[in-house]
Amino acid sequence: MTRETPYISRYERRVKLAQDAVQSRTTLDDKAAFDLAVHLVHVLDTVPEKTR
Repeated sequence: MTRETPYISRYERRVKLAQDAVQSRTTLDDKAAFDLAVHLVHVLDTVPEKTR
């Protein structure tokens, strides 16, 4: 019998990584840390390559 593993996109993995980093350094709850992580990933994705 085979088990299906749920698909987790790279974006979702990046958000989870950012959320974990935020929560390890702050006292934010899950929702606030998730919202901040989404914002952080968006900012990192939109920073021009020359700036990075």
